[in-house]
Amino acid sequence: MKIFYTDHFVLPLPSEHRFPMQKYALLRQRVAESGLIAPENMRVPPAASDAEIMRAHDADYLHRVQNGLLTPQEIRRIGFPWSPEMVERSRRSSGATIAACRATLEDGLAANLAGGTHHAFRDGGQGFCVFNDSAIAARAMQAEGRVRRIVIIDCDVHQGNGTAAILAGDPTIFTFSIHGAKNFPFHKEQSDLDVELEDGADDATYLAALEHGLCQALDRAQADMAIYLAGADPFAGDRLGRLALSKAGLAARDRLVFDFCQAAGLPVAITMSGGYAPQIEDIVDIHFQTIREAVERQSRGVWIEDRG
Repeated sequence: MKIFYTDHFVLPLPSEHRFPMQKYALLRQRVAESGLIAPENMRVPPAASDAEIMRAHDADYLHRVQNGLLTPQEIRRIGFPWSPEMVERSRRSSGATIAACRATLEDGLAANLAGGTHHAFRDGGQGFCVFNDSAIAARAMQAEGRVRRIVIIDCDVHQGNGTAAILAGDPTIFTFSIHGAKNFPFHKEQSDLDVELEDGADDATYLAALEHGLCQALDRAQADMAIYLAGADPFAGDRLGRLALSKAGLAARDRLVFDFCQAAGLPVAITMSGGYAPQIEDIVDIHFQTIREAVERQSRGVWIEDRG
């Protein structure tokens, strides 16, 4: 299984900034030290090109991001100060999801140790998201003739509003989001399937809703591959989450998504998406258990056999 990382493309942030940027380097270190992945299968992706980005974003927005021409309001909406490093980091993160999608079509599973930037719209960023890597990667796979139909399974605690808006009206890419009903974004877009949960939803409530949603989504999508946003922010106590899943519940979530995709013969590209627990070690634990579950399944060869 191939893993793509971009944490050494650092986005400089003020010391008091609430985004846990260091989680990415800590996650890569954890994966490398675990021995789960051969060193040669941990790779740095190329940056997403202008052409790849513009399949999901307006050329004017890309130009303004690239050249530091965003307004103060746009920068505030994104939540990151503009810098050349922010641009490169955002390009690389999208490039990592593209690379993971290509790899998963060969191996059954692959992962980007970042990504899941699902609040970015066609003409603007939002909520720590500059470019929408899921929409960019999905359109790249179609443009390269690798797949026809894709399902995006978004298990971040926040609705994938940018993804829903960019892909609205596109019958070839199915958007499924399971998220907190009363959480950010407070104006929701319409995904192909939205499952909303009340504050405080626990493991059992979440898993039952997810299972029902996956049944519907995979049946309706009739997809050739999946992009899975494995957010760590449904975790109990997450500063921006408002749900109450345990680490065991989040591991069960991963298994459920993989079970459904495996049964449907779908290769899965995994992205990490959000996580804002007060203790950064908890975020890393949750993301790592997603990677470990994927690697163990892929290493058993069961995924590839089922696809055959």
